[in-house]
Amino acid sequence: MKVVGIVGPAGSGKSTVCRILSQKAGVVHIDCDRLAWETYRPGGPAYSRLLARFGERILAQDGSVDRKKLGALVFSDPKAKADLEEIVHPLVMEALKGLLAQERAKGTRIALVEGALLLSSPHIEREEFDLFIWLSVPEEERKRRLLASGLDGETVARRLSAQADLSPPKIPNLIIVDGRGPPEEVGKRVLSAIERYFGETLTNS
Repeated sequence: MKVVGIVGPAGSGKSTVCRILSQKAGVVHIDCDRLAWETYRPGGPAYSRLLARFGERILAQDGSVDRKKLGALVFSDPKAKADLEEIVHPLVMEALKGLLAQERAKGTRIALVEGALLLSSPHIEREEFDLFIWLSVPEEERKRRLLASGLDGETVARRLSAQADLSPPKIPNLIIVDGRGPPEEVGKRVLSAIERYFGETLTNS
Protein backbone atom coordinates (compact mmCIF):
# COMPACT_ATOMS: atom_id res chain seq x y z
CA MET A 1 0.00 0.00 0.00
CA LYS A 2 1.19 3.49 -0.85
CA VAL A 3 0.61 6.08 1.87
CA VAL A 4 0.26 9.55 0.36
CA GLY A 5 -0.06 12.69 2.45
CA ILE A 6 -2.28 15.34 0.84
CA VAL A 7 -1.02 18.66 2.14
CA GLY A 8 -1.66 22.37 1.69
CA PRO A 9 -3.17 25.30 3.56
CA ALA A 10 -6.88 25.87 4.17
CA GLY A 11 -8.84 26.23 0.94
CA SER A 12 -6.36 24.39 -1.24
CA GLY A 13 -8.88 21.64 -2.00
CA LYS A 14 -7.46 18.73 0.01
CA SER A 15 -10.82 17.33 1.15
CA THR A 16 -12.46 17.66 -2.26
CA VAL A 17 -9.61 15.95 -4.10
CA CYS A 18 -9.48 13.13 -1.54
CA ARG A 19 -13.24 12.56 -1.78
CA ILE A 20 -13.04 12.38 -5.57
CA LEU A 21 -10.13 9.96 -5.65
CA SER A 22 -11.48 7.76 -2.86
CA GLN A 23 -14.37 6.83 -5.16
CA LYS A 24 -11.87 4.78 -7.13
CA ALA A 25 -11.35 1.10 -6.31
CA GLY A 26 -8.48 0.52 -3.92
CA VAL A 27 -8.24 4.12 -2.70
CA VAL A 28 -9.15 5.23 0.83
CA HIS A 29 -9.33 8.73 2.35
CA ILE A 30 -8.20 9.32 5.94
CA ASP A 31 -8.90 12.82 7.30
CA CYS A 32 -6.54 13.80 10.12
CA ASP A 33 -8.91 16.58 11.22
CA ARG A 34 -11.56 13.96 11.93
CA LEU A 35 -9.07 11.87 13.85
CA ALA A 36 -8.21 14.95 15.91
CA TRP A 37 -11.89 15.70 16.58
CA GLU A 38 -12.34 12.14 17.85
CA THR A 39 -9.72 12.77 20.51
CA TYR A 40 -11.66 15.86 21.69
CA ARG A 41 -14.91 14.04 22.47
CA PRO A 42 -15.91 13.66 26.15
CA GLY A 43 -14.05 10.63 27.41
CA GLY A 44 -11.66 10.81 24.46
CA PRO A 45 -7.91 10.66 25.04
CA ALA A 46 -7.36 14.42 24.71
CA TYR A 47 -10.49 15.70 26.46
CA SER A 48 -9.23 16.02 30.04
CA ARG A 49 -5.87 17.38 28.93
CA LEU A 50 -7.53 20.05 26.81
CA LEU A 51 -9.66 21.11 29.77
CA ALA A 52 -6.62 21.19 32.02
CA ARG A 53 -4.74 23.40 29.55
CA PHE A 54 -7.47 25.69 28.22
CA GLY A 55 -10.23 25.55 30.82
CA GLU A 56 -14.00 25.31 30.45
CA ARG A 57 -14.11 28.32 28.14
CA ILE A 58 -13.61 25.89 25.23
CA LEU A 59 -16.75 23.88 26.04
CA ALA A 60 -20.17 23.98 24.42
CA GLN A 61 -23.27 23.84 26.57
CA ASP A 62 -23.46 20.05 26.31
CA GLY A 63 -19.93 19.67 27.71
CA SER A 64 -18.28 18.81 24.40
CA VAL A 65 -15.32 20.77 23.08
CA ASP A 66 -16.52 23.61 20.87
CA ARG A 67 -14.05 23.50 18.00
CA LYS A 68 -14.85 27.07 16.95
CA LYS A 69 -14.07 28.40 20.43
CA LEU A 70 -10.91 26.34 20.62
CA GLY A 71 -9.84 27.47 17.17
CA ALA A 72 -10.39 31.14 17.95
CA LEU A 73 -8.23 30.72 21.03
CA VAL A 74 -5.29 28.87 19.53
CA PHE A 75 -5.13 30.67 16.18
CA SER A 76 -4.46 33.95 17.99
CA ASP A 77 -1.85 32.53 20.38
CA PRO A 78 1.19 30.65 19.01
CA LYS A 79 1.98 29.12 22.42
CA ALA A 80 -1.58 27.84 22.79
CA LYS A 81 -1.44 26.43 19.24
CA ALA A 82 1.81 24.61 20.01
CA ASP A 83 0.33 23.23 23.24
CA LEU A 84 -2.76 22.00 21.40
CA GLU A 85 -0.63 20.25 18.80
CA GLU A 86 1.54 18.66 21.50
CA ILE A 87 -1.58 17.21 23.12
CA VAL A 88 -3.46 16.11 20.03
CA HIS A 89 -1.01 15.29 17.24
CA PRO A 90 0.68 12.27 18.90
CA LEU A 91 -2.80 10.83 19.49
CA VAL A 92 -3.71 11.44 15.86
CA MET A 93 -0.51 9.71 14.78
CA GLU A 94 -1.35 6.70 16.95
CA ALA A 95 -4.85 6.46 15.48
CA LEU A 96 -3.51 6.92 11.96
CA LYS A 97 -1.05 4.04 12.29
CA GLY A 98 -3.86 1.81 13.45
CA LEU A 99 -6.02 2.73 10.47
CA LEU A 100 -3.15 2.23 8.03
CA ALA A 101 -2.56 -1.26 9.42
CA GLN A 102 -6.25 -2.05 8.87
CA GLU A 103 -6.14 -0.78 5.28
CA ARG A 104 -3.01 -2.81 4.50
CA ALA A 105 -4.80 -5.90 5.74
CA LYS A 106 -7.71 -5.13 3.39
CA GLY A 107 -5.42 -4.83 0.37
CA THR A 108 -5.94 -1.10 -0.17
CA ARG A 109 -3.66 0.25 -2.91
CA ILE A 110 -3.50 3.95 -1.93
CA ALA A 111 -4.21 5.59 1.41
CA LEU A 112 -4.72 9.34 0.97
CA VAL A 113 -4.01 10.99 4.31
CA GLU A 114 -5.35 14.52 4.42
CA GLY A 115 -3.74 17.01 6.79
CA ALA A 116 -2.64 20.63 6.54
CA LEU A 117 0.14 20.17 9.10
CA LEU A 118 1.60 16.82 8.07
CA LEU A 119 4.83 18.51 6.98
CA SER A 120 5.06 21.16 9.68
CA SER A 121 4.09 19.44 12.93
CA PRO A 122 7.05 17.93 14.82
CA HIS A 123 4.71 15.24 16.17
CA ILE A 124 3.97 13.60 12.81
CA GLU A 125 6.06 10.54 11.97
CA ARG A 126 6.81 11.27 8.35
CA GLU A 127 8.53 7.93 7.80
CA GLU A 128 5.01 6.43 7.73
CA PHE A 129 4.45 8.19 4.37
CA ASP A 130 5.73 7.16 0.97
CA LEU A 131 4.89 10.44 -0.76
CA PHE A 132 3.46 13.89 -0.08
CA ILE A 133 1.38 15.91 -2.53
CA TRP A 134 1.25 19.66 -1.89
CA LEU A 135 -1.75 21.40 -3.47
CA SER A 136 -0.66 24.87 -4.58
CA VAL A 137 -3.41 27.50 -4.82
CA PRO A 138 -3.05 31.31 -4.57
CA GLU A 139 -4.36 32.83 -1.35
CA GLU A 140 -7.10 34.86 -3.03
CA GLU A 141 -8.57 31.76 -4.62
CA ARG A 142 -8.33 29.87 -1.34
CA LYS A 143 -10.14 32.74 0.38
CA ARG A 144 -12.95 32.62 -2.20
CA ARG A 145 -13.32 28.87 -1.73
CA LEU A 146 -13.52 29.12 2.05
CA LEU A 147 -16.12 31.89 1.89
CA ALA A 148 -18.12 29.89 -0.66
CA SER A 149 -18.08 26.91 1.74
CA GLY A 150 -20.17 28.93 4.20
CA LEU A 151 -17.47 30.08 6.63
CA ASP A 152 -17.80 33.65 7.87
CA GLY A 153 -15.22 36.27 6.98
CA GLU A 154 -13.69 36.37 10.46
CA THR A 155 -13.11 32.61 10.55
CA VAL A 156 -11.64 32.64 7.06
CA ALA A 157 -9.27 35.48 7.91
CA ARG A 158 -8.19 33.67 11.07
CA ARG A 159 -7.49 30.42 9.22
CA LEU A 160 -5.55 32.11 6.47
CA SER A 161 -3.50 34.10 8.97
CA ALA A 162 -2.74 31.05 11.12
CA GLN A 163 -1.38 29.17 8.09
CA ALA A 164 0.32 32.10 6.38
CA ASP A 165 3.75 30.58 6.98
CA LEU A 166 2.89 27.15 5.59
CA SER A 167 5.10 26.36 2.63
CA PRO A 168 6.30 23.16 0.96
CA PRO A 169 9.63 21.97 2.38
CA LYS A 170 12.44 20.74 0.16
CA ILE A 171 12.23 16.99 0.62
CA PRO A 172 12.69 14.30 -2.05
CA ASN A 173 9.29 12.65 -1.66
CA LEU A 174 7.21 15.80 -2.15
CA ILE A 175 5.44 16.76 -5.36
CA ILE A 176 3.78 20.15 -5.81
CA VAL A 177 0.57 19.95 -7.83
CA ASP A 178 -1.39 22.89 -9.23
CA GLY A 179 -4.64 22.91 -7.23
CA ARG A 180 -6.43 25.51 -9.34
CA GLY A 181 -9.36 24.74 -11.58
CA PRO A 182 -12.23 22.21 -11.52
CA PRO A 183 -11.86 19.61 -8.76
CA GLU A 184 -12.11 16.68 -11.19
CA GLU A 185 -9.16 18.07 -13.15
CA VAL A 186 -7.14 18.58 -9.98
CA GLY A 187 -7.93 15.02 -8.96
CA LYS A 188 -6.59 13.74 -12.29
CA ARG A 189 -3.39 15.75 -11.81
CA VAL A 190 -2.91 14.35 -8.32
CA LEU A 191 -3.48 10.73 -9.37
CA SER A 192 -1.19 11.15 -12.38
CA ALA A 193 1.55 12.59 -10.13
CA ILE A 194 1.20 9.68 -7.70
CA GLU A 195 1.35 7.01 -10.41
CA ARG A 196 4.29 8.69 -12.17
CA TYR A 197 6.20 8.83 -8.89
CA PHE A 198 5.74 5.12 -8.21
CA GLY A 199 6.02 4.12 -11.85
CA GLU A 200 2.88 2.02 -11.85
CA THR A 201 -0.87 2.16 -12.32
CA LEU A 202 -2.47 1.95 -8.90
CA THR A 203 -6.17 2.19 -9.68
CA ASN A 204 -8.49 0.26 -11.96
CA SER A 205 -11.26 2.83 -12.34
